[in-house]
Amino acid sequence: MENCKYPHLFSPIILGSTLFRNRIFASPTGYQNLNGDGYLNDGAAAYYERKARGGAASVTSFEGIVDGEFGRGGATHICLDTPNIKNNLSRIAYGVKTYGAVASLELQHTGMFANRDLSFFGASSKGIAYGPVECELGGRTIRPMDEAIIERTIRKFVDGAVLAKMCGFGMVTVHAGHGWMLHQFLSPITNRRTDKWGGKDVKNRARLLVTICDEIRKAVGPGFPIEVRISGSECYDGGFDVEDGISIAKELDGHCDLIHVSAGNHEIEEVFPVTHPSMFLEDGCNVEYAAEIKKHVRTPVATVGALDDPELMEEIIASGKADIVEMARGLLADPDFPNKVRSGKEDKVIKCMRCLSCFSSELTNGEPYCALNPETGRELEMKFAIPPAFKKKVLVVGGGIGGMQAALICADRGHEVVLCEKSDRLGGVLLCEEDVAFKKNLEYYLGQQAQRINASDINLHLNTEVTPEYAKKINADVIIAALGAQPVKPRISGIDNANVMCAQDAYTAVDKIGDKVVIIGAGLVGVELGLHLIANGKKVEIVEATDHVNDGGNFLHMLGLKVEIKKRSLIINYNTKVKEIKAAGVLCEVEGAEKIVEADTVIYAVGQKSRRDETIALNFCAPEFYLVGDCIAPRDITSANTEAFMTARNIGRF
Repeated sequence: MENCKYPHLFSPIILGSTLFRNRIFASPTGYQNLNGDGYLNDGAAAYYERKARGGAASVTSFEGIVDGEFGRGGATHICLDTPNIKNNLSRIAYGVKTYGAVASLELQHTGMFANRDLSFFGASSKGIAYGPVECELGGRTIRPMDEAIIERTIRKFVDGAVLAKMCGFGMVTVHAGHGWMLHQFLSPITNRRTDKWGGKDVKNRARLLVTICDEIRKAVGPGFPIEVRISGSECYDGGFDVEDGISIAKELDGHCDLIHVSAGNHEIEEVFPVTHPSMFLEDGCNVEYAAEIKKHVRTPVATVGALDDPELMEEIIASGKADIVEMARGLLADPDFPNKVRSGKEDKVIKCMRCLSCFSSELTNGEPYCALNPETGRELEMKFAIPPAFKKKVLVVGGGIGGMQAALICADRGHEVVLCEKSDRLGGVLLCEEDVAFKKNLEYYLGQQAQRINASDINLHLNTEVTPEYAKKINADVIIAALGAQPVKPRISGIDNANVMCAQDAYTAVDKIGDKVVIIGAGLVGVELGLHLIANGKKVEIVEATDHVNDGGNFLHMLGLKVEIKKRSLIINYNTKVKEIKAAGVLCEVEGAEKIVEADTVIYAVGQKSRRDETIALNFCAPEFYLVGDCIAPRDITSANTEAFMTARNIGRF
């Protein structure tokens, strides 16, 4: 391909009789049922079609549960046997096809995890569930699937595929990985049957999946592509390994059009950050499983997980490790990834931080809000243009995450923008993490935003603290206050000792920190700092007054943190109250007794407090006054970015 830096990545591929325009597929991501009535809301089609508009060759849907009675897991699952669901599905398929991509419907059955809450929310059982064998799980007896239930299940998958084709989907994705029902049959751990559907023989364990694929083929015809997702390895001690994944793939070979190799089992807590790679794992961490499987099959193979580097993705295809690369969160951070990369604008791509804000938000709020891309989860609203803005002079105070976003959106809307930052660099408090290995994509994003500002017409003033007098001189029509927050300094005897510093300063002073470190506070800031310092050769202990780590609402990111805490041997002392900081360390009280936790350096990470006084002082310095981010109340990147984006977008309506 001439004039393309990534010719393998953007070479078309044919699966079945269908042409796919490149090798970048949008892998399944959920879209929550906000209506609570078993149907998708109006935003679903916009959510999926946005990925197609960005250039993905295929876009796969949410988990389409094939059996609403025995296959549904969480209450938000959409069931394909719900009456008149085809109208919802057709809108999605039509929206994706409109932009030249192939729509794929995921076919799913949760098996022994059916009719219960998600494991993240307590996993309370609410009805009958069937699995490969009888077992006890979550306080109930899982029934073994007899021949009648197996036949019913096969027919349900076929019905789901037929429905998909009727609704305009160009492919189906049969989910047989991550611990769900078909995975339960594939795994020698959960499938201990003694008949033709299981046991030690992989051919028997794979029989149900192969039969489903063959029956779907009969129903949908020879040219309709069938994708099957499997776990190439379960990735935990006692789970099956890649040799089992190879055996499963060899059984599938020739019975489907694409073997989609993922990894892990969702029920194993320490494996969740592998199935959904955390920020602590290397790029393309699960590619090895697809690469091994591809050596043994003729069917095209897809890989997935922690893929957002186009050079790596090109190498994967060019070297034959996989035929297709699939992206999930990467296309939430930037759905335009394929088009930007193909057109030579890869430096414009917003790279996913793998912070799992999207997934946590989806489960708790019903929308997959991205920390870096405020348009994600709002695709329906963003699909339509808003009226042109009346041009205004806007003063943005603060050049952190929120301030940069607000300034850029105001400039895009045609306003005259003045951006003031009191330090000598844009990026705000998060600049302290720029040398943290697992935050590399955050560093990249901050740099991107700063570059965009420098290349714009925004009037930037660094080393400029905005006082009320200064603000009045600007004579702005609008002030957007994004002054952020500052560390809380706990009232502890010895807090002003020379061996004490705040977490924000510690990130940039690693060389000045002693070998033994005590961090006060086990929130995300304290824990992530502790992991970073351990990586830099320090011995770290955290003292925490409560009995748990405060995840800040991002409970899925916490799963990755737990793995790293264990891997890096980060010691956390819970239910430990700090009484005094001494030269030798921290005097603590534990269960009524005192003890010294030795330290050369003590770091406090007990929270942030808003810069409210400075913010309020600017209140009457312009006719319009808006607050965004931490100056309202300390929170997270997602909130700051979103508030700045939406606030700036709506300035100039009158």
